[in-house]
Amino acid sequence: MIEAKILLNQLKKNKIEFFTGVPDSILKSFSNELEKKNYSKKNIITANEGSAIATGIGYYLANKKIPCIYFQNSGLGNAINPLISIAHKKVYSIPMLLIVGWRGAPKIKDEPQHITKGKITTKLLKLLNIKYIVLEKESDLKKLNELIKYAKKNFSQVACLVKKNILTGEKKYKKINKSNVLREDFLNSLLNKVKKNSAIISTTGYTSRELFQIRKNKNFLKGKDFYMVGGMGHASSVAASMSKFSNKQTICIDGDGSFLMHMGSIVTTSHIASNKFKYIILNNNVHESVGSQKTSINVINLKKFSDSIRFKNYFLIKDNKKLKSTLERFLKVSGPSFLEVKIKNISMKNLERPKNFQIIKKNFLKLNQK
Repeated sequence: MIEAKILLNQLKKNKIEFFTGVPDSILKSFSNELEKKNYSKKNIITANEGSAIATGIGYYLANKKIPCIYFQNSGLGNAINPLISIAHKKVYSIPMLLIVGWRGAPKIKDEPQHITKGKITTKLLKLLNIKYIVLEKESDLKKLNELIKYAKKNFSQVACLVKKNILTGEKKYKKINKSNVLREDFLNSLLNKVKKNSAIISTTGYTSRELFQIRKNKNFLKGKDFYMVGGMGHASSVAASMSKFSNKQTICIDGDGSFLMHMGSIVTTSHIASNKFKYIILNNNVHESVGSQKTSINVINLKKFSDSIRFKNYFLIKDNKKLKSTLERFLKVSGPSFLEVKIKNISMKNLERPKNFQIIKKNFLKLNQK
């Protein structure tokens, strides 16, 4: 194992002083170090990986220094466009270091969606002509030094792949926001009140896992779920499209980090969705499942935002007192409707992950056959 602060010190020696990216569970200790005083002003958390690459390009253009961009390998797809069309050697030759959490790395047990991306991660880097190393032990930091020298000399992008359980560091204290609403309590109430055979599309992370766990533990038979175990930021597009071409009530349960990742899509969502479409954002102002780094959701007035993109209704739940009554009104009113739920930064313990995806899909498809 390698201490995250040792890795950061190594980057500092190579005059890499600016960081930007999307938090990742494998790089959690790295992100925790970046939130400390000596790095906090040199670190920008972006909405998605493509934006992180663009932010790094802006930094380089300002002072000719190499930026460090960090994200999970699932986000490599988001990063490809600016990597090829702007930073690539045959375009503007912008040097940068990518630190990539390698989910689904060979011989490491992981979830199906991560294994699929993990198998092609190195192939993608080769197709992009990005030279890379795999960081597994402290002695590999010498290889990292050589890699950074190569990037500087050749004005190119290079990558450092980090496997699961390699980086270690101090545990971050999890700040709890003022809301007294637990995600678990809200999902319980929703499943109790939802119409029979409603379609629920839930975002990746703890939201889908808790929804899956609650439905399993309490044998809720009303409604069907489609769990977005990947594709962060795309739940609203899937749900809105379904609502347009289905006669079922369609409910999208999103998170603030996911909402921000592809925020432009929610504009299309509000225009194509049917009057049976219900959009819910569970807002705890952090990327909870990967280390509780802050999102930028707090700078948006979601009521004004939802009004501006023509959602017919906006509802807010910020405490348990009006949870059930507000939820009832939200589900009954003609949509498309927007519900913001301010929740605590606390999740259920010992969460399982949805499995048997083909069965989940088969059961979900039966909705339109009834």
